[in-house]
Parts: sequence; C-alpha cells; structure tokens
Amino acid sequence: MQDLLNNSSLSDSCVVITGVSGQLGRAYASAFLAAGATVVGIDKVEPDLTELLSSETKNNFLFVHSDVTNKVSLRRGLSQIEKEVGTPTVLINNAAIDSPPSAPSSENGPYEEYPDESWDRVLAVNLSGVHYCCQVFGGAMALAGRGSIINIASIYGMVSPDQSLYEYRRSNDEVFYKPVAYSASKSGILNLTRYLAVYWAKQNVRVNSLSIAGVFNNQDKEFLDAYCARIPVGRMANPDDYIGALIFLAGHGSKYMTGHNMVVDGGWTAI
Repeated sequence: MQDLLNNSSLSDSCVVITGVSGQLGRAYASAFLAAGATVVGIDKVEPDLTELLSSETKNNFLFVHSDVTNKVSLRRGLSQIEKEVGTPTVLINNAAIDSPPSAPSSENGPYEEYPDESWDRVLAVNLSGVHYCCQVFGGAMALAGRGSIINIASIYGMVSPDQSLYEYRRSNDEVFYKPVAYSASKSGILNLTRYLAVYWAKQNVRVNSLSIAGVFNNQDKEFLDAYCARIPVGRMANPDDYIGALIFLAGHGSKYMTGHNMVVDGGWTAI
C-alpha cells in the first residue's frame, strides 16, 4: 500500500525517453526528473540542457545521441546506458514525426497522390522506431525481469482525422488534407502494445499506450478556433496535461495494468 501512496516517487527508476529534444519530450523529461528518476534522453539532436536541468537534477540526466530508426545505433545507446546508469526500468516511446502544415503541397494533398517517400519516412520513425526501441530496451527489461513501456499513441490512431479543421485553408484555394501516414502509424502502435503486453507478461514487463490529443504550439488562429470549437474541453492540450498519466503508467500504481490504451484527449473521442 505504501508503494501506491508514494506513486509519484520514482527515485529507483531509470526512464528512457525518445524524442527528448521535442516539445513533449522536454516536458516529460523535466517531470520525471522532478519525480526523482534518473532520465535518459534519446534523440538525434541534443536538447537545450540549460532549460531542461536544474542544479538538483543535472546529475540525474544522461543524453544519448541515437536514431530510433537504426537498431545498431540503439544498441550502442543501450550499452552506454547500462554502463553509466544501469538497465532501464521505464521506456517512453515518444519520438514521432508528421508532415507539418508548412510541408510541400504534395505531402498535404489528396490521399490518392500521397508520396511513397513520405509514407516510408513517417512509418520508419513512428512505428518501426517504436518496434526497434521495444526490441532493444524492452528486451533488456525482459532479461532483467521488470519494466514499464509506454508507447505514445494518438487520437488519430483511434479515429480518423477531422479534415474539416483545415477547411479554412481549402477556402483560401489551398489543397490541404491531414495526411494518412501519421494515423496509420499511431494505430499500428495500439496493437504492437497489446502484442508485447502479452508476450512479456511473464517477464514482468508491462506495456501500455497513451493516446493523446493535439498540443498547443502557436498554430494558426483559424486552426485553433476550429479545433477548440470541436473539442469538449474547449482548448488544446498543454504538455503538462499528460504528465499525470505518464507518472501513473510508469509507477507502482499501475502494476496490474498492461495491454491498455489510456486515452487523455480532452473528450475528443467521446463524441
């Protein structure tokens, strides 16, 4: 019972976070450091450590330069982690890409014309990258006989994107649709999560996914107005809106929970 009451304390945990240089990755790293964990940030680009770390937490953070689409790179990263801080106990598969609104029109055009190279690039990071990280870091957890893997999924892995949010662009004579690859990759994460939850259950490695909604990042006013009118809570998420769910999934409070998709989406998928 005391472990449950102290669920926010993760002082005995080594938390690996992929995509740590991004908006959400930095927020997740800060939260787990504040909870007392040792945090390993993985990315191709090193984050601004002056923003991320304080004098109290700087010795509990390790940055590992690695590419989630390259298993050799990830294995080198695991060797560095095990040498410097030990075997990971938590893996947060956060790294992901999408075609941004500013991408070439070919990427945000009609589905019938969606480029093969765009599909391959997004699936390589968002789905194959999660698979590789689970093989490498999750495999090490299974050998150690404990761990929690949290795969960051999306509302757009559960339901189709609402293309009406981009009507303001089409009304300005742009050809713009939310592309297919992001949705396909995030839906793939859901069943990868269930597969691994069953596969590693006897090794005491729990595997869950967290489906999140859109995060505010200075989007166009027209998009924000349409999005906020569509979502029941009336706003986009802030990065810290997902911290409580992550701490719960990583800690003792969810010790009997595996193969589950936790949805934190402001009510988006309730409609």
